Amino acid sequence: MSQQDRKQAVIRRADRPGDLGWVVMAHGEAYDQQFGWNTDFEVLVAKIVTAYGTAHDPAREAGWIAEVDGRRVGCVFLVAGDQPEVAKLRILLVTPEGRGLRLGTRLVETCLAFAREAGYEQVTLWTNDVLTAARRIYQSFGFHLADQERHHSYGHDLVGQNWTLDLRTPAAAPPSTAEDPGRGAVDPTRGAGIVPTRTSADG
Repeated sequence: MSQQDRKQAVIRRADRPGDLGWVVMAHGEAYDQQFGWNTDFEVLVAKIVTAYGTAHDPAREAGWIAEVDGRRVGCVFLVAGDQPEVAKLRILLVTPEGRGLRLGTRLVETCLAFAREAGYEQVTLWTNDVLTAARRIYQSFGFHLADQERHHSYGHDLVGQNWTLDLRTPAAAPPSTAEDPGRGAVDPTRGAGIVPTRTSADG
């Protein structure tokens, strides 16, 4: 049995003291180390987390933490969108300590199951072109690219992308080969007008 097999990985709600602060810190550190993004990105994550923590509807919005052997290694959130039937998947992350256990896939699967139970018809997300491993997970669940636009943020030139998933179609089986965000992966969108570059966790 490998060391990875012996690790105890769990997904739980982000409802313990320290969870929300960890989400902000982990994003800031991970994106600095992997991409050199400045603190503007950490500020964005802090705003998302603050809005969630200050006023969220537990029946329609939730956050989850991935743990390995009792240590936080990942997260994802689902929040209400601008329309009642639309939800947003936000700040998916798996740190290096949690990779190789399919936690990115499990986090997204948990998030989408909650969205269906809450009665949403569509889930949207915003990401950037450099996050190819996370995008691989999104596509494996049936997300489709809606639009993309170049922008300069966090100290870098990026391509922002909006992806959507129609929940009115049958749920796809959990993918067995999609890699955790942050690990290298073949880019299935190559040739589709998307700029393939480095890989990382998704924000």
